Amino acid sequence: MTTTVRITWEAAGARRAGRQFLSGPAGSGTPVAEVVGAMRGAHAQVPSAAEVSVGMRATGVTRADVRAALRDERSLIKTYGPRGTIHLLPAHELPLWSAALTAVPTGRSPFPPDVRLTEEQAAQVVAAIGDALDGRYLTLDELTEEVVARTGPWAGDRVMPAFQDMWPRWRQVMHRAGWAGTLCFGPNRGRKVTYTQPPREEWEEGEQWEGGEGGGGAAGSGGEAAAAPDRGSGTAPGAALGTFVRRYLHAYGPATPQHFARWLAAPPGWAMALFGELADSGRIEEVDFEGTPAWVAAGDTEFPDGPARGVRLLPYFDAYVIAGQPRERLFPGKAYQRALGGGQAGNYPVLLVDGVVAGVWHQRRRGRRTTVTVEPLVRLTARQQRELGEQAERVGEVLEAAAELVMGEVSTGPHA
Repeated sequence: MTTTVRITWEAAGARRAGRQFLSGPAGSGTPVAEVVGAMRGAHAQVPSAAEVSVGMRATGVTRADVRAALRDERSLIKTYGPRGTIHLLPAHELPLWSAALTAVPTGRSPFPPDVRLTEEQAAQVVAAIGDALDGRYLTLDELTEEVVARTGPWAGDRVMPAFQDMWPRWRQVMHRAGWAGTLCFGPNRGRKVTYTQPPREEWEEGEQWEGGEGGGGAAGSGGEAAAAPDRGSGTAPGAALGTFVRRYLHAYGPATPQHFARWLAAPPGWAMALFGELADSGRIEEVDFEGTPAWVAAGDTEFPDGPARGVRLLPYFDAYVIAGQPRERLFPGKAYQRALGGGQAGNYPVLLVDGVVAGVWHQRRRGRRTTVTVEPLVRLTARQQRELGEQAERVGEVLEAAAELVMGEVSTGPHA
């Protein structure tokens, strides 16, 4: 008879923190892309927040290093990731992300029938984006002209409500072009964002996932080899999804299908069926997580004995708080009301104490100085106050500014 492994919240939090370089930062010289891979992508809607997310996890890394990885080395790619939001992703993992994300059901459109694109139209738009961006860097207006020219006037109809404006119809599937690997962000042209295609070599030299999965690997590897389909070659999504789920569980397990679906903005029923298939094939295994059935990658059942320790400052939409579940354990007590914007994680930068949210913070930069205001929700020990001071200094280092720590109420509202 098989005995179900029992895992406590403290043990799960300690392992998650360790695997994401929050128990201790990655050593000097660790590639920035490895840190981002361990996070399963860095949310980059606010570029400075992505830079802080990465920098707080790696010794000596500043925003300049993150920018160099993105613009010069091209080891990072800025594109659309989980939930259709802008992320930094390791370039060599793009084939895996693309194969997995394009296999997720799109679900019901949130737009009225007269605004929606049909699936046929959506496919035309994604193909048109790929054709338009092949070897080119286009602004949004230029890309709109190209998409309309390749599809039809319907694509340019300004019927899509967004940020007190009306966007052209085609933009409702712009994120799907990112998932398909036909679009990523290019260098700014003055104040204007540009778009291009990811480097072709990343798709040809990406990781391999067909042909075996190991149990070891680096902190960001999930212990799996990954496979790179030739873009547009019709790769088997089952293989990609299996690897994708196991890597998610490596970083954030134990987790339920509902946790995975929430992180990905995927249909819960689809996630449950996917987990069932992976369990039947022996690629994931069930554990008891605080009395609730949850899942880890098969064989990945080693957990620390004690909870996470230490004080950390994490910015807007940090991966640890976005994906960490169950949310009521990650945001205990007062933190559940104070640090969640309408129940959504990420709207506030958070203070972590021993692996759980214990406050909020905000930084305001003026020239070469930045003021870091922290509002703790618990009483900090003398040791924790010293660590908080060090964290504030580290925020300044990442942003290449001198930091001043102020303890007090954070008056800034949730980030929209």
